[in-house]
Amino acid sequence: MSDDVSQQAESLSIVFRCAPEHKGLVPPPIPAVQGLPDWFKSMPQRAFSDRLQLDQMTVKRCPPFIDAMTHGFLIPLATDLHVDDGVLTWDGEIPCASVKTVCSPLDFHDNNQVKGSPFFEEDSFVLKFNCFWTIELPPGYSLLVTHPINRADLPFVSLTGLVDADRYRDNYINFPARWSDPDFKGVLPKGTPVVQCVPIKREAWTARFDEISREAAGRMTDMQFRLTDNDDVYRQHFRAPKR
Repeated sequence: MSDDVSQQAESLSIVFRCAPEHKGLVPPPIPAVQGLPDWFKSMPQRAFSDRLQLDQMTVKRCPPFIDAMTHGFLIPLATDLHVDDGVLTWDGEIPCASVKTVCSPLDFHDNNQVKGSPFFEEDSFVLKFNCFWTIELPPGYSLLVTHPINRADLPFVSLTGLVDADRYRDNYINFPARWSDPDFKGVLPKGTPVVQCVPIKREAWTARFDEISREAAGRMTDMQFRLTDNDDVYRQHFRAPKR
């Protein structure tokens, strides 16, 4: 294993703050690795393909798929959310605090704020999941906020944004979303991840375009043979530690 692959992930200090009235009441952000859904935990690592007549590894053994789902942290839903015929309600109110006037887990945007985009629907609001934690990143880092990765099972789709949370650290970041499953009825439990957040370092980049050399083509052919013989090559030799 090469030295650059064996290096440990750089430690990054993130500060989460909540109002004193909310401490111990609203669930805190959690590392994404702790929020894997039940369907992922129960799915097989290999499945038989009738078409190919052989066993194939599922995405449960695909490092890029797993690493994406377990990278960064998740913001959990603050309370149980009840859904019935398109009506969303929740039990009780979260105590209002001196540093926050919103006391509910959910708010709304007027749909005209997304007019002209694929998120616009007539007579339909844009949801907004309220967050009860401020987030402070080290200097030079921004926060990529997106729908929980590979979570098509959730009945909503959170919009993606990028927040300079090293500077914007003294206010809450709330999360707009579209309700995507009109047939959903039941309870969305407290703790359900509403967004996944990934700190990224701000840096400029440039593009360079080259042709694949004969030597590089040889390495590519060798790699393809190695992958054919062993589908764990990436995991064993190229996957870098993330935690």
